[in-house]
Amino acid sequence: MNKKASLIVGVTLILLGVLALAGNLLMRAVGEGLLLGFRAWPIFVVGAGLLFCIPPFFFPKQRGLGGLFIPGVPVLTTGILLFLTSVTGNWAWWSFLWPFEVIGLALGFVVAAIFLRVVWLMIPASIIGLNGLVLLFCALTGMWSAWAVLWTVEPLSVGLPLLLIGLFQKIDGVKLAGIILCGLAGLAFAAMSSFLVTSLWITRLIGPAIVLALGILLVVAALVKRPSASAEAEGKESAA
Repeated sequence: MNKKASLIVGVTLILLGVLALAGNLLMRAVGEGLLLGFRAWPIFVVGAGLLFCIPPFFFPKQRGLGGLFIPGVPVLTTGILLFLTSVTGNWAWWSFLWPFEVIGLALGFVVAAIFLRVVWLMIPASIIGLNGLVLLFCALTGMWSAWAVLWTVEPLSVGLPLLLIGLFQKIDGVKLAGIILCGLAGLAFAAMSSFLVTSLWITRLIGPAIVLALGILLVVAALVKRPSASAEAEGKESAA
């Protein structure tokens, strides 16, 4: 235990040292003074994020530690963004970088779901992640009016993970709920993007593409055959 704790702290310090060195070299490359070394203060935030994210890798048998990724990844994301903007002095970048905070939280749920082996955590990951991607799109393009169409991502963000969970876990009720939500989201997206007068040209193109992709996914889901009860029983008998 002590050796692993020492390794965790040591690896964290090594990563922080490399990050600080890279920041100092970057500042020298752009001709800044030595006082700008104070701009590297976000490495402490990065260190806090690493202290959350590293332990699950050193204690893989303690699966409960996977929950540390949920706060750890967003903190790490915040530290990286702060380091980037502080070292370069371009704080205005936050006007379009902030959605990565939301995406980082979604990534935390994804990694936690993998380590904890809890597939249901993919549902909040999908909801937060898809909203984060939409926010990033709007922040980068300034097309905030696209929310008039992109609100349909909400039912899709719930239906898509339910559909995939139902397929892989062979749970018909969950699969059906996912199909219904994905179908409603696709129809709403196509209708809003095609008929809304204020709809942007890009959403008019994306709408049919989304519906096409969802249609293909639903057809594949319908064609995937679940093993019959008799086949499953025969398989269990042969294994016994």
